[in-house]
Amino acid sequence: MAAAAPVADGSYAYLDYAATAPLCEEAAAAMAPYQEPGRANIACGGNANSLHGPGRAAFAALEEARRALAGALGARRPSEVILTSGATEADNAAILGLAEGAREVYRRAGKGDVTPHVIVSAIEHDAVLAPAKRLEALGFEVTRLRPDASGFVEVRALEEALTPHTVLVSVQAANSEVGSIQPIAQLAACAHEAGALFHTDAVQALGKAPVDVGALDVDAASFSAHKIGGPKGVGALYLRARTPFAPFLLGGGQESGLRSGTQNVAGIAGFAAAAVAAQSSMEDEAARLRVLRDRLYAGLTALGPVEATVDVAPGSRDFLPNVVHVLVDGYESQTLILRLDMLGFGVSGGSACSSHSLEPSHVLRAMGVPADRAQGALRVSMGRYTTESDVEGLLAAMARALDW
Repeated sequence: MAAAAPVADGSYAYLDYAATAPLCEEAAAAMAPYQEPGRANIACGGNANSLHGPGRAAFAALEEARRALAGALGARRPSEVILTSGATEADNAAILGLAEGAREVYRRAGKGDVTPHVIVSAIEHDAVLAPAKRLEALGFEVTRLRPDASGFVEVRALEEALTPHTVLVSVQAANSEVGSIQPIAQLAACAHEAGALFHTDAVQALGKAPVDVGALDVDAASFSAHKIGGPKGVGALYLRARTPFAPFLLGGGQESGLRSGTQNVAGIAGFAAAAVAAQSSMEDEAARLRVLRDRLYAGLTALGPVEATVDVAPGSRDFLPNVVHVLVDGYESQTLILRLDMLGFGVSGGSACSSHSLEPSHVLRAMGVPADRAQGALRVSMGRYTTESDVEGLLAAMARALDW
């Protein structure tokens, strides 16, 4: 087997942005002052919860970043943005915290004997599906809503799944594997009409599709820094004011008592800078990426055994502009990923969080893709630094990989 392709000299075309994006210049610049070592670091590297000068300076920087994030996300007030260690924590906090908060409302209303009902889509990230499973162990009823064959959760299906005791609905804004963008505003309105709270995992949508938590009218939304060029280990949970919520992390009472733990001010500053940059350039960047996405679909499906997993019309805004998903007949995705890696192209078979599993993607299974075909899934995801030459190079490399 050939040695792994170099990744540091610019010859490697990274095409797995849905897993993580390279650190952007804006985030790096925002974090640079925090990288000074030793005594100089304390000028901005204090604990934001301390009362002395360095602590107050860190707190001021934290709140400035929170205001910037609130503006980028469309929150009405900065206090609605809870800073977390990432989207996994934000998703867990949302599902467990909102469900427990709603159950407490039930108890106070004298309905403690009622079994609360939660609905999640079957194609959610595991950071939503796993806490939903935990809720079942805690006495909740959970419905997993299947999408249609193109990966969309239909409003009519949600209407049919709602019950008088539904307290929470969670549907992702955009799917990380096939790129389907969900009708969040309509789904949220449907949930609210039934008296349920609505949460969306907006990790993949931010910076790629319109995301405004106020306009979408959601009660909660999860975000991640590293998917938009910010640092890893930082995220946020938007929580609308006065929404019933039971804190997930308990301790020192930071984040207004909603998320305990010392805040990563440097990472949060980078997150805010990346979010502002991603949102401000979203329309132009999405248009550029759609052209590359459509070129990839046309070129890949022209190769004999390759078929598009979903029907993405040229220029379509119903799917993410940066995600291409195909099924390759007669091949396993792991084989193709390694072949392409050796040729200098980084792609994936689906979610990075389950990339070491040999089981077919739960997303594809929920969409009705047969298990044997799902084994040959490939996802190409692009971003800010993807070029036309990367796309053309991948098409040539894919032809070689199929004729190894």
